Amino acid sequence: MGEKVVIKIPELLKKHGISLRELSRLTDIRHAALSELSSQKRQNINFNHIEKIAEAFDIHDIREIIDLVETKP
Repeated sequence: MGEKVVIKIPELLKKHGISLRELSRLTDIRHAALSELSSQKRQNINFNHIEKIAEAFDIHDIREIIDLVETKP
């Protein structure tokens, strides 16, 4: 079994009651890039994007944004 990094954008959007488009506006990150992160389609993570997301949601613990989950065989 392996592990996979997961970006928890859908959970954050729900928790804060905003849309992906609104997060894009708040962070100045392209909607398409956020959509790819949100759906786990992006293979590389831009740390600047993570910093902007943290700032938009006033997050001080990166574990609220990123998680490492076990994958099934």
